[in-house]
This record gives sequence, C-alpha cells and structure tokens, in this order.
Amino acid sequence: MRKSPFSDGFTPVAEEITAFDLQVTGRIPDELNGRYLRNGPNPLSLDDPSAGHLFLGEGMVHGVRLREGRAEWYRNRWVRSARVAERLGERPRPGPVHEGMDFAANTHVIGVAGRTFATVEAGALPYELGYELDTIGSCDFDGGLPGGYAAHTHLDPASGELHALAYFFAWDHHQHIVIDPKGTVTQVRDIPVPDSPMVHDFAITERFVVIYDLPVTFSMGHAEKGALLPYAWNEAHAPRVGLLSRESGEVRWVEAPSCWVFHTLNAYDDGDHVVVDVVSYPKGFVDARLDLGGPPTLDRWRIDLTTGRTAVTRLDDRAQEFPRMDERRTGRPYRYGYTAATTELRDIVGNEFEDLPDEAFENTLIKHDLVRGTQESRVFGRGAYVGEPVFVGSGAAEDDGWLIAYVNDPARGATDLVILQSQDFTGEPVATVHLPARVPLGFHGSWIAD
Repeated sequence: MRKSPFSDGFTPVAEEITAFDLQVTGRIPDELNGRYLRNGPNPLSLDDPSAGHLFLGEGMVHGVRLREGRAEWYRNRWVRSARVAERLGERPRPGPVHEGMDFAANTHVIGVAGRTFATVEAGALPYELGYELDTIGSCDFDGGLPGGYAAHTHLDPASGELHALAYFFAWDHHQHIVIDPKGTVTQVRDIPVPDSPMVHDFAITERFVVIYDLPVTFSMGHAEKGALLPYAWNEAHAPRVGLLSRESGEVRWVEAPSCWVFHTLNAYDDGDHVVVDVVSYPKGFVDARLDLGGPPTLDRWRIDLTTGRTAVTRLDDRAQEFPRMDERRTGRPYRYGYTAATTELRDIVGNEFEDLPDEAFENTLIKHDLVRGTQESRVFGRGAYVGEPVFVGSGAAEDDGWLIAYVNDPARGATDLVILQSQDFTGEPVATVHLPARVPLGFHGSWIAD
C-alpha cells in the first residue's frame, strides 16, 4: 500500500495568502525588525509526479514580517520556476538554467547582501525573491556560479564570507564556492570525488571546510527503474571526511564513521583535532527509500589530525533533526544547540508504506548544553508539531536571544509563529503570532533582519 509523503503534517496548502496586522499573544521584542522566512515542498497538485517524493515538491516560502513590536504581515508564495509560473498562468521569470535543472527551490531561504534567495541542491540554481516573496528569477550571481548551487550555506561570522558546497550527479567533483559580503563569487574550487555522492550539508571551521563523503551515491540502476531521486546507500563507497584547507585549498581525506548525515550543528578547531557535531543516521537512502536506515541521533566526531582517525561520541540518542545554533559562533567553539524531536513515521503508519521520510516532527524542541552534557525539552500542546528552531541573537552572550519556530495549533487548524526566550527555554513564549492559515511541515528557514 502506498501513501503520499504529502499527508498529515506535510499536506500542502492550495492557495497563496496575504494577511496584515496579525493577532499577537504576548509582546514581540522591539529588536526583532525583519522577516522570519521558511521554505519547504508544496506540490501544486498531488497528481503531479513531483508529489511522489518529499524532496521534489515545488518550493513554497512562508514569511512573517515583524517591526517595532508588531506582526505586520504573513505571506506564502510558491517559488516561480518556469513550470510553476506556467501552471499558475504567469509569464516565466528571467534567469539562467544549469543543465536543464530548472527547479522551484524548496529547501532553504537565506539572505545574501541584502537580497533573498530560495536554495536547493543537486545542480539547480537558487531563485531570487523580492522582499514580499515575489519571485524575481533564477540567479548565478552575475555569472559567478559555473554550475548549480547548494541547499545549505555557512557564513563565517568574522570574514562575512558565505561558503557553500555544490554537487551534481553528472560531475566527477564537488565545488566549494565562496561569496563575499557584497554578493560576489570570489572563489570556486573543484574537489574530485568518485561515484557522484550526495552532499546535503558540510561544515566550516576557522581553518577548514569539512566535506562529508558518505555512502549515499547516484545510482544509475535506480534511475533506470524510475526512482524519482536515484540516490542509494552504496556499501562499496568507503566513508571519509575531507578537510579542505581554507588557506591553501589542499584537501586531506581522513576516516569517517559509516553513516549518513543530512545536517551539521557546528564544527570547530581544537588544537590537533577538529570537532564536528552532526545529526547522524546509521544508513540513508536504503534501496533509494527514505523510510529505511534508522533513527537520527546527535553525535560528535573528533578528528585527530595527527592520526587521521575519528572518534565518535553520542551526545543524545533521542530521534531528532534540524539542528541550529547561534550562528555568530559558526566554526568556533560553542556551548548551545537546538533541535526538533522526531518520530519514525513507520511507528505511526506501519511498515507497509514506501517512500516516506524517516521521521515526522513532534511537538518538542530540545536545547543542548554541550558543556554540561545536559538537555532541556520544550513541549508544545498535544497534537501540535514544531519544525526547525532558528536562533536570533540579542546580547553578546551565546545564549542571549530568541528561538523562532512555526508551531501547528490543532485547535485552530492553523499555525502560530512562536518566539521563545532562549534563557527561559521551557517557560511561556515571549510572543505568539497567530497566523490565519496552516503552514505545512517543511525544511529550513532564516531570520533576515531589515
């Protein structure tokens, strides 16, 4: 029996909404002037082939604009690839296309040099959005990108440089891309890799770009069988980690645990070691399916630069995903991290369903104190589900700021934007913005200050 991945919390919405002067419980901090934006897959129709895989639904960005203690507006907009524009009866937006990979980017939404971009991996270019989430067009940064871009980027808080790691199934390499604070591509490095592995995320430290080369690779066999996303667990592909020197560009490959990683919490240099904190799965894309491979846990890799060996420590064995932290500490030693608790969908719907994600979000956020080795859980209402928590710094201290997340309110059949004070993680929200519509579960987002 087959069940669409776009069901339950992932059920798409069918219309675009604009709402002003949103109702608020509590008080929005006056310092929060900007937009909270989050991207995710939202197929135009569940009859489309793209609706057969969670990673392939057309991107829809949901946004709330906060200013001077008010929630000024909520908007949700599909990213207008040529296909989406045509389906909506609109003109196509201008812009380049890499190798025919025109895709309504559905994975992340970021701010770069005063501009807004929806991003995705695997060969497609990002789409630029206007302030009110209208689609401007696909973007290669004035010809600076030789190919596609990446879903995940990491900003160096000292230099202001934005790092990305791009891949494409037809390449024999990955590309390390650096964009300066003005939005100009200043560096592109090709990194040879065999077997066309998937690389959803990576990490940076002050000295290195950390590249995960893990046993999920492009599978021609699955492509010939019609797999919508033909990547699969490959026992013959030895796991390893690449340490690309940010100074020289040389890459040193060291051992890695046999696992799959979607997301990095953070990484940093520690003398003769590199510490990398990740959400790790025992396997991934088993038989090109997402519903197999085991639950994700929070792990620490300590890479010994002298021996090239990697020691693994389990930081938290609860199922969790979408790690975030105070990004002012990206690539530096840090103390706090935040994740969303997850549940294996097979525990809910049974093993007979195929092509479901390994997990659905629960109603719980987790705060990790990585110095003390302790965790706090922030539980929302029964039947609620909460996605990725985004940290917004306030004071100079790492833990001084707010956490922002969309939380589904089953009683209203709609979604709230919840703002928590990080230092009072389990307390009442500072503010709850009541949106007029449901925001489906999705992927990643950003706070983009005005």
